[in-house]
Amino acid sequence: MQQGRIVFHRFESNILKSNPLKDPYIRDVIVYLPPDYSQTNSKGYTAVMYLPAYGSFGKMLLNLDPFSETLEARMNRLIFEKKCSPMVLVIVDCFTKFGGSQYINSTATGMYEDYIINEIIRFVDENYNILNHAIMGHSSGGYGALILGMRHPDIFQALVDHSGDSAFEYCYLPDFPKALEAYRGAGGGIHGDPKKWFEEFWQKPNKHQDPDDVTALNILGMAAHYSPNPGSPFLGCDFPFDLETGEIRQDVWNRWISFDPTRMVVKYQDNLKKMKLIYIDCGIRDEFNIHLGCRILHSKLEKMRIKHFYEEFLGGHSKISHRYDFSLPMISQELAA
Repeated sequence: MQQGRIVFHRFESNILKSNPLKDPYIRDVIVYLPPDYSQTNSKGYTAVMYLPAYGSFGKMLLNLDPFSETLEARMNRLIFEKKCSPMVLVIVDCFTKFGGSQYINSTATGMYEDYIINEIIRFVDENYNILNHAIMGHSSGGYGALILGMRHPDIFQALVDHSGDSAFEYCYLPDFPKALEAYRGAGGGIHGDPKKWFEEFWQKPNKHQDPDDVTALNILGMAAHYSPNPGSPFLGCDFPFDLETGEIRQDVWNRWISFDPTRMVVKYQDNLKKMKLIYIDCGIRDEFNIHLGCRILHSKLEKMRIKHFYEEFLGGHSKISHRYDFSLPMISQELAA
């Protein structure tokens, strides 16, 4: 079997230099080149932008796993089996101290949508033989793929959403009580203090020991993306619940759901109709209830008569990379056509 190759670029971003968390602005851009890649091939290649899930970043996708393939090995096999034409994969690193990214602009995290659209796409197009673009991801990466795809149909011709965050009342609301109790316990106090909790979290030697900590970090990250507020004393964001009583703050929650894909698709339906491929799937046992959001998305796309592929499969939220055996060939087929 012929092997593709991985190229690591150290990219210095002007857009991320002023990010409020002081996260690195020099980051790896990981590029997979298929076997026999040619810079002078007259046809050009499809570039698939891959957005990692929350809590993950690019190099993790290349780590060996005895139970599954790396993304590189999967692409090599799919091309060898002629299930997929040679494509370029670009793995983007948008990790933040809040645990990851939703791939949208925020005054609390940084301008990560601008980073991808205005810097990374341009960098890849200038350095590689690219004909067109697709965007895909899992979990928060699936959310980012759907949002960036429907906002930028001039750039992306295909989008793939594997278990992307949606129907926020189902995927986030159940975690609010756990996050609130974690914030209230910070510093031994009884009033919620996300900033104090955040400082204590990053001082812990084992940050994955307590699953409630992971939940609290995730809700903090979502607040930073969906309800940023530079004037807030709590890490530059507002929370959708009262930090003492837990009562839902409807004004902030309304800001959150304005970013919910199940609400956004109506606004962007004309853009979505321009897509050559919209791919959505989810496990029917998703631990974050995202299968419900995907069903709602599927229903709304059908009512708007927007062509798309939708499937539910037996599985949960994690360990779903086997689904790329369906989505990557579909990108190849639709964009080659």
